Amino acid sequence: MTVDRSSAFIRTLDLQALDKMQKFSARPMPATQANDAKHVALRYILDAWEEAVYDGLDPDSIATAAIFAALSDMIASYGEEPVATMCASLPERVRAGEFTVGKTRQ
Repeated sequence: MTVDRSSAFIRTLDLQALDKMQKFSARPMPATQANDAKHVALRYILDAWEEAVYDGLDPDSIATAAIFAALSDMIASYGEEPVATMCASLPERVRAGEFTVGKTRQ
């Protein structure tokens, strides 16, 4: 039996955080359409993640591969410097809880 952490993630997803993650949009879209596309894309990633865990892959290995795939794709599209600039803001965003799921903020 697998734990469906992905549906809990979708329910608690902060759309503003997802918008910040998608700063480098190749084509501007209307806000509603962009949010729908982001949800669909995230659903694909979470489904693949869940399947990989079910098949026995270590979540840390999946995370490392996902980060590598995302960064290399962004670098191919936007270049190293813009991606490095975006990555430089990650420590503060992580500490601020932007990527934390299920955390109650008071």
